[in-house]
Parts: sequence; C-alpha cells; structure tokens
Amino acid sequence: MLTPSASASPSIGEQNVLRSAREAMTSLPHISVCICTYKRPSLLKRLLDGLGCQETKSRFTYSIVVADNDHLQSGAAVVAEFASSSVPIKYCVEPRQNIALARNQAVANAEGDFIAFIDDDEFPEQDWLLTLFNACAAYKVDGVLGPVKPHFDQTPPLWIAKSHLFDRPVNATGTPVVWQEARTGNVLFKREILPAAGEPFRPEFRAGEDQDFFRRMIESGRAFIWAAEPVVYEVVPPARWKRGYMLRKALLRGATARLQPSCGPLSIAKSLIAVPVYTAALPFMLVLGHHRFMTLLVKLCDHLGKLLALFGINPITEQYVSE
Repeated sequence: MLTPSASASPSIGEQNVLRSAREAMTSLPHISVCICTYKRPSLLKRLLDGLGCQETKSRFTYSIVVADNDHLQSGAAVVAEFASSSVPIKYCVEPRQNIALARNQAVANAEGDFIAFIDDDEFPEQDWLLTLFNACAAYKVDGVLGPVKPHFDQTPPLWIAKSHLFDRPVNATGTPVVWQEARTGNVLFKREILPAAGEPFRPEFRAGEDQDFFRRMIESGRAFIWAAEPVVYEVVPPARWKRGYMLRKALLRGATARLQPSCGPLSIAKSLIAVPVYTAALPFMLVLGHHRFMTLLVKLCDHLGKLLALFGINPITEQYVSE
C-alpha cells in the first residue's frame, strides 16, 4: 500500500481517524518505522528489502514512513516499487533541506503506538524490530537504542580498519542511555513521549538533532536503555573513505556541538587547549601510523569546528555532508 507523496503533514484529526481505523482492525501495538532519505535510492532499496521481512511473532504490526528530504523526490520510485509489498508504506516529502525538519515530517506522518528510526544507509537483521520491542517491554522503559555496526561491500584500506573511525561502542543490554551517546540510527520509542506542542526535533541543529532530542526527553524524566542484540548495519561506501569526507563531518559536528548546553566555559577551554596540542602532535602521529594520524586529525576538526562556530564562522555551509 502506497500513500501518495505530500509535503503537508496530516492534521491531528486525520491522525486520530487513521489510528482509530487501525485499532478497529487489530488490538496489537503498531510500530511506525521512520526513514529520512536524501539522494540514496540504491541504499534505500536495500533498507526497504530488509524491512519487508521483519519478524513480529504476532506481537505487533508495523508500517513504514519514508520522508524524502530531496525536493526532486529521488526516493519516490524506490518506494513505489516497494508498495507491492504486504507492509504498508507512506511516502512524504520535506522540500526544505534540513535533517531535523525531515525527521519531524516523518514523525508527523507516523501512525504507530511506537516509533522506530533507522537511517537510509543502514539495513537491519530480520528480528530487529522484534528484539527492540521485546526489550522495551521487558525493561518497562520509554525507548530502546541498539548498536550500529559498519558494513563494507568492498574491503577498505588497512588504515581505515585500524583507525576504528567507523566503529561505535556496543553497550550491554539494560545499560541506561546518556544523551551524549544517543542517536536515531537504531531506536524504538513510545509515541506518547513526544511533546504535545511543537516539533520534536529542532531545525537549528544540522547535526546532533537526535542527541538534542534525547537530552530533552531524559531531562523530562523519560528512560531509555541500550540493547546489544538488535543490530543494524551502516553501509560505508568508498566515498566515505576519503579523508575530506571525514574531516568535513567532524567540522560539522563541532559547529553544531556549540548549540548543546554542555558547551560551556569548560568545554570551550578544552577545545582551546586541544587545537594547538593536537596540531603539534600530528607529525608524531604520522610517524606512528596513518590511522593514528587520521584519528587525531578528526578529533582536531571536532574541536576546531566548535571554536570557529563560536566566533561566528560557519566551516561547513551545506546542510549535509553525505559523501
């Protein structure tokens, strides 16, 4: 089932009608899997293929929402092809290029009791949703975050593997989530936690909008845990092996980090010290290995991006550093 493309969000009344119709058909909890996409049709197809065969054990139903942040609707054909699947899918467009606005568009079009997020460059294991759902119920929490592991279709250079720049920590199941580690690449949470007024994701964040969301939710008393079992894989194509890509991503992260309340005098002081110290250490790291050099250079750009933004300099002008 394919819902026609639209940039306008359904009204609260329309959402209630849709929810009532669904509840009339089934008493099972429903999960809306939200995907924000931008000019990645082949990766989106791989993701949808993985979502089309999720196990439910008759514990819940699920559907998919694709929010295309490309005004040219580059994801439309892929969604239309998937529409013949038994899994309902809705396609909407957020023409204004901004990841927070795209997330808000996806949430506005979601109909579930639960909302799951997965990125368009990822793909899940077959029991992904079921494992997240079971963990949320077992621990009686508001949401569950799972690990994201890198996936290389081609063997990367040795320095990439040794640097672990694409690796993320895997936390033990049941570990409470701290907002600094939170993200939307692999998460399920109860729809009821969303604020009654206003949009959940703040558009002033060009990156880190998910951390900001979880920070506000945790500060309001919501509880989230990690689960090590529901794994998704992030595709790391050769374009992302480029040093320029890694450094631009770091500069963007740093520039948006200044918006977090944790960016106080101590954080600024650390960056002021780190930039000259890391710069001086770079030649020594190069002698010790290119992987160590690049790891330090990425950290340097994180700090540098923050300081440049504090001085009113925008180091990265584009909304996305995608490739």
